[in-house]
Amino acid sequence: MKSYNLLLAIVLILILKNSSAQIINNSDVFIALKKADSLIFNECFNNCNIEVLQSLLHQDFQFMHDQNGLQNREAFFKGFEESICSNENYKPIRKLVEGSLIVYPLKNGGKLYGAVQMGQHEFFIAEPNKELRFTANGKFIHTWLLEGEKWKLYSGISYDHQQPKKYPAMFEDNYPFPLFDNDSKIEKLLKALKIPSISIGYIENGKLQQVRAFGEQQPNVAISNNSIYKVASLTKPITAMVTLKLVEAGKWNLDESISRYYVDAEVEDAPFLNKLTTRTILSQKSGLPNWRYLREDKKLVFEFEPGTKFQYSGEGFEWLRKALEKKFKKSLEEIADEVLFSPLGMNDTHFYWTKEMDENRYAVESDEEGTPIEFQKYYKPNGAANLLTTVEDYGKFLVNIINGAELSETLYNDFIHPQTTMKDGIYWGLGMQVFPGLPKDEFALVHTGGDYGTKCIAILLPKSKKGLIVFINSENGLIIWKKIISEYLGEIGKEIVRRNLE
Repeated sequence: MKSYNLLLAIVLILILKNSSAQIINNSDVFIALKKADSLIFNECFNNCNIEVLQSLLHQDFQFMHDQNGLQNREAFFKGFEESICSNENYKPIRKLVEGSLIVYPLKNGGKLYGAVQMGQHEFFIAEPNKELRFTANGKFIHTWLLEGEKWKLYSGISYDHQQPKKYPAMFEDNYPFPLFDNDSKIEKLLKALKIPSISIGYIENGKLQQVRAFGEQQPNVAISNNSIYKVASLTKPITAMVTLKLVEAGKWNLDESISRYYVDAEVEDAPFLNKLTTRTILSQKSGLPNWRYLREDKKLVFEFEPGTKFQYSGEGFEWLRKALEKKFKKSLEEIADEVLFSPLGMNDTHFYWTKEMDENRYAVESDEEGTPIEFQKYYKPNGAANLLTTVEDYGKFLVNIINGAELSETLYNDFIHPQTTMKDGIYWGLGMQVFPGLPKDEFALVHTGGDYGTKCIAILLPKSKKGLIVFINSENGLIIWKKIISEYLGEIGKEIVRRNLE
């Protein structure tokens, strides 16, 4: 009977996945369950602390695995000890995919009694004197019950595991990389991964040295070096730099209240209104949610006082866009063209679809099977998302940054140095992540962009004047993303990947 109850729970969970009740990621419940997830896997799975595991599992715990079947609490412990903790020379390791965790509340009569937690994870094998070896990725669904003040894991479902045999040799040391050296094998790899296309730009000595493209931007249409991608949140560094160019010209102030130019009607009476500044927005401590539609009430609110802590927010960048447009009486597209796009020759970069856009050059987003998905055309600028650009154009933008961006030394240092702590080893400057303390006394500026069907990343190493741009029109992009970064940027790239996975 319990197995039937669990199957029913799965159906309910899948329904919840499409509901609007998602808990925000800075709430007490979200944080508590993220810590519990960390204990189960970092402390228990990775370090074999059986006592901690016993304290976290509900007495009626059940576990479902897409390859190892259904287990009760006793069978789970037995399998855990025999297969996970029995061999010190061959130890499975699990890592949570950062940013994948979502939580939904379970209530009865308005009172919280449990929660549903979903996410993605990756598995590796640790062997003495060897680097971690990737073995599989998958998804999980956990149901938690609140007993008094303690969370107990009631059920666990681990599913959709992708085994390395589907991606032949891609993580082996002898795989034919670097990418630029063997086109035919790269095309074969993309087919194995069901990735339609990948475009890569490489910066060295402060110049864009090479742009390469592999695969198809649309079915039966080959990708090209000037194919246009939607790069999602890689829009944010563009908006940030446009703003800093205005600051440099004396036309905008980083630290005055942005409410002087624009106030959203939903927070016009908020007590923190005058504390919202351009600096707090660019450094991701605006106090605003990522997007209001992700909140249960669908409203824009200050979730904490601006400037006090980190919280990634698209709403903040949209507020900044509206303030800029109101002051200068121009769209963000027009402002950006004047201070950034035209001066740098970024002729194929736009915040939205224009009449000049050639749809035949568009790298259409694709799902996990490599099938093109229906994409939406946007006709208004968004300060946080939806930028359309090419690897070459974005490369020109990054080259400008790595060479000082025509900013004063003081303003440039504000841009490249930590303003906000995201987590240990990852900070935010004024528009990009900052990774200090990397090998070879280097630091990195990083930003990612990901919507369903598109995965993009930009990395700059200011001291060595190197950089990497990767655009992928596939939901499977992360599978190859990390390999490329590690291969092209060596030990520095591997450390950036490691910090992103912690």
